[in-house]
Amino acid sequence: MPETSGQTLRHSEADPHDTRRRVLAIVGGSSGNLVEWYDFYVYAATALYFAPAFFPSGDRTAQLLSAAAIFAVGFLMRPIGGWLFGRIADRTGRKASMVLSVLLMCFGSLMIGLLPTYESIGVAAPVLLLVARLLQGLSVGGEYGTSATYMSEVALARHRGFFSSFQYVTLIGGQLLALVVLVVVQAIYPPEVIRAWAWRIPFFIGAAAAIVAMFLRRALHETSTAAERKQEGAGTISLLLKYPRPLLQTIGLTAGGSLAFYTYTTYMQKFLVNSAGFSAERASATMAAVLFFYMLLQPAIGALSDRIGRRDCLLVFGVGTALLTVPLLQLLGGVTTSLGAFTVIFSALFVVSFYTSISGVVKAELFPPQIRALGVGLGYAVANSLFGGSAEYVALWLKSHGVESWFFWYVSAFALISLVAAWSMKDPRLHGYLDHPDAPKRQS
Repeated sequence: MPETSGQTLRHSEADPHDTRRRVLAIVGGSSGNLVEWYDFYVYAATALYFAPAFFPSGDRTAQLLSAAAIFAVGFLMRPIGGWLFGRIADRTGRKASMVLSVLLMCFGSLMIGLLPTYESIGVAAPVLLLVARLLQGLSVGGEYGTSATYMSEVALARHRGFFSSFQYVTLIGGQLLALVVLVVVQAIYPPEVIRAWAWRIPFFIGAAAAIVAMFLRRALHETSTAAERKQEGAGTISLLLKYPRPLLQTIGLTAGGSLAFYTYTTYMQKFLVNSAGFSAERASATMAAVLFFYMLLQPAIGALSDRIGRRDCLLVFGVGTALLTVPLLQLLGGVTTSLGAFTVIFSALFVVSFYTSISGVVKAELFPPQIRALGVGLGYAVANSLFGGSAEYVALWLKSHGVESWFFWYVSAFALISLVAAWSMKDPRLHGYLDHPDAPKRQS
């Protein structure tokens, strides 16, 4: 396909064949995104079982704290991944960046699946686990910005919120798939067998699925053109000097949004076990149900953003999460039934959906095409690594010191930061770069 096809794919909306290509591109890009996030989240889903194999000393909370620390450290590679793959996407093409990121994720998952335990090789086991998570963090750091950019560019303008919401549909879907695979493993094997070796099965599944995603991504249409990739004004220095405001807005939105997302998704499985007294199996089943309905909610809120505006949706998220986090988490700590836990967590995630469903597109609208993947990817990765990735560790650390409720206020405080970032934005419908290439002139 010639280079001009990227522009045609973005701006022509009348041709039904073009619409079909867009839908297929969304599906192709989403499938790779699903595999990436499955591979990354399967670590959190199986940590209850493999933590003793790599961190044999200490009580259960201490083992989970060690596993959560490596989960958090993996996030520290995300800014590097956001920068590296963002540069590749802006200079070489979105497709090339997405293919490379999913291959790196495949290698990280396969490495974890094959790792010997502490009993076999001593301290080298947790060290190698850390290396594998760093590689996966590098991969996912590059995945978000590039896939958000790609899916925003390929979407129909009047339905951009709806189509772009499928980034989080597949992101949540990857997390849900990780839990479903764990539930199936729990149904087949007794707990002692899972702790012994069966926890490795989800990682092997993820590595195989990543190979399939790589071939799907190789067939995608490119959305950037050679002219855009050679355009002046790209690069890290240009991003920092010319676009500090949208970069800071991206960081602010991501700080509260990612922290809330990881609190109510990855950390909830541990919270239900450690604080609410659920068994690991019941916590996994409850979270699988929550994530399924949360995933289905994303396109509906994304479509709503096309009607009421994405800035208004972000304001709903900021206000709602700031006000509701403390009472909802206090209530959740005392639930005794799966239905009660489902109701509380889904209520919180309904509000979070006003961020997650449009997270990628609203950030893509802040940057011009020659620097879009870098701006979205780096801004997201910096905040996500500092606040989203550390959510479990901070929560468990505070719990180990007997002040678990402080974490609830911590989440609320960062929701306020996201609220300020959203309030400072101009309406993307009038000033966003995706719909208005002359945005700099309009804002001057």
